[in-house]
Amino acid sequence: MHYVIHCLDKPNSVQKRLDHYDAHKAYLAEAPVKTVISGPLLADDEETMIGSCFVVEAGTLAEVEAFNRADPFHAAELWGQVSIRPFSKRVDNRQ
Repeated sequence: MHYVIHCLDKPNSVQKRLDHYDAHKAYLAEAPVKTVISGPLLADDEETMIGSCFVVEAGTLAEVEAFNRADPFHAAELWGQVSIRPFSKRVDNRQ
């Protein structure tokens, strides 16, 4: 099953995000769930990072919740809001 993880940073958290970016990136490289696609959400200026979005593949919602809780960004209390939802992928135009 696929899941979407949508996370919005607490206000004025760009530096905190950058401070923990290397640990976050290393965690994703070794994560217990498969990341299909991920990246930062951007503000309307299309440059300032304001959150994270992931599409992951896992067996259960509980696995995805545990994956999210173990992320260094979570430990750093970067995210102010987190939403995790099952996702029914219908179209994938990647080559």
